[in-house]
Amino acid sequence: MRSSNPVFSRRGFSRDNGYAGFNTAPQAGGTAVGTQGSPYAQPQAGNPYAQNPYAQQDLQYGAPPQAPATTGRMTMDDVILRTGTTLGVLIVTAALAWATLPVDDANISRSYGIAIGAGLIGMVLALVQSFKRKATPALILAYAAFEGVFLGVVSSVVDNRIASGAAMQAVLGTMAVFAAVLVAYKAGWIRVNRRFVGFVMAAALGFIMLMAINLLFAVFGGGDGLGFRSGPMGILFGVIGILLGACFLALDFKQVEDGLAYGAPREEAWLAAFGLTLTLVWIYMEFLRLISILNSSD
Repeated sequence: MRSSNPVFSRRGFSRDNGYAGFNTAPQAGGTAVGTQGSPYAQPQAGNPYAQNPYAQQDLQYGAPPQAPATTGRMTMDDVILRTGTTLGVLIVTAALAWATLPVDDANISRSYGIAIGAGLIGMVLALVQSFKRKATPALILAYAAFEGVFLGVVSSVVDNRIASGAAMQAVLGTMAVFAAVLVAYKAGWIRVNRRFVGFVMAAALGFIMLMAINLLFAVFGGGDGLGFRSGPMGILFGVIGILLGACFLALDFKQVEDGLAYGAPREEAWLAAFGLTLTLVWIYMEFLRLISILNSSD
């Protein structure tokens, strides 16, 4: 199956790619690669990395079975390194865009034009990566670079023209949500099962459709469209957007956990970094939008 993160549909740790996704889990009596216990248990359904092609041959010759090779498998360090690299590129380009693209009255149109162009390029790159079977690091880093330019200009506009300090508040809010979801997930307060995934997917689809309709009304009808992004309704939908982002994070954590448990290839750490970056950008933008609405209503 494809990734559960509705921000962009991307391939994750799924049976299609040869490693576990949300539809597979370690069965009773089985042992996933990288976990404690005998590595020579029966292979688990849907998990080719749990198989030991040497065990049967060793037993025929009376030799003790050998452990399956574990090189080239994704580790938590790989995920952290790739995610840090991707976010680092995004932050650097955002800072450069903030510093070099002024948003005063004389230059805001030009800066906005560059930001929109960068945002569209970033979206296209993200979609291309989503439909690729394997992660392409250059594509992911290019997405982060262009997305950083977009975020840098938008953040500068909000911070300088609407609400001073809004960018830092949005960053702190995003970090707080990330930490809270991570703690809740590790503590078992959030359980990512089929029902949870279905609920999040349905809620995200409805949310995105409403935002698209609101945008169409705003473009062709003028004003704030249906009012989903301004006033009390804007505040409500901003909070809903942040909560959806928190749910996306739980899906990303589950995806990483499954990849580690089932021995996903090391290059798939780039997909984990890609997904986490998409989700964090979503949450940051929702915080920035919410702060803008709150300050506009003062």
